Amino acid sequence: MGWLWAIIVGLVLGLLAKAIIPGKQHSPLWLTTIFGMLGAVVGNAVARGFGIEETPGIDWGRHIFQLVAAIVIVFFGDMAYMSVRGGKRKG
Repeated sequence: MGWLWAIIVGLVLGLLAKAIIPGKQHSPLWLTTIFGMLGAVVGNAVARGFGIEETPGIDWGRHIFQLVAAIVIVFFGDMAYMSVRGGKRKG
């Protein structure tokens, strides 16, 4: 069940990050999900570094760190994807 939850959270974070970043991102949905999963892991680590552990109720601080990390990873991950892909567009 943990992997399924990680995939769902990664998908949501990746899609939110894509919606927040201006312009069009070209990475496919599966890669966006992986970027979102990485954002969740990095965001948790950063939150822990700032002393935000699990709290009773909704962990808004931790979720903000996860979203910011996902935005950064999706942004740079999409740039890397396009450079590896050669900047070609499907069409």
